[in-house]
Amino acid sequence: MVVSNSVRLARTTDVDDIARVQVRSWRVGYANLLPPEVLMGLQEDDIAWEWGRALLSGDEHRVFVAIAEGSGDVVGVASVGPTNDPDLDPTSTAEIGVLLIDPDHERQGHGSRIMSACIDMVREAGRAECVIWVPIVDEPRRSLLQSAGWGPDGAYRDLQIVPGSIVRESRLITVV
Repeated sequence: MVVSNSVRLARTTDVDDIARVQVRSWRVGYANLLPPEVLMGLQEDDIAWEWGRALLSGDEHRVFVAIAEGSGDVVGVASVGPTNDPDLDPTSTAEIGVLLIDPDHERQGHGSRIMSACIDMVREAGRAECVIWVPIVDEPRRSLLQSAGWGPDGAYRDLQIVPGSIVRESRLITVV
């Protein structure tokens, strides 16, 4: 399934590129949020293996990649599927679990295009709404999402990354 010239469903051959995008995105985007030992401990091989497992799982989750025009390089990744939040109905609500763009390719429209592909998939699956969790301090991501019609639904969660390091996230929601 080709979504557009610059977004498509991920293939197992993309896992190394997806892992590279994830590591670069986290190391740059979360440098002030996550402890340095966590960021430096990210191993592309381990992350690629997990993405491979996800792509081969056969469940309802889908992974999209954003492709740079000209080079054909993978510059973004997003995953979407039924929510697993206990207060939401997974038959009517989907969740974007990952939405990452390589730092060298941000603000070029890749985030908007890959998010649109996710929303199209949610709509095609017959779900009425979609959620995404965003770190409270990630103002650029929240701004992008709010400009696209997302808004907070009042839910928060605290993720313990390592002992003594908590990341608070808020849940944003949109009707599809």
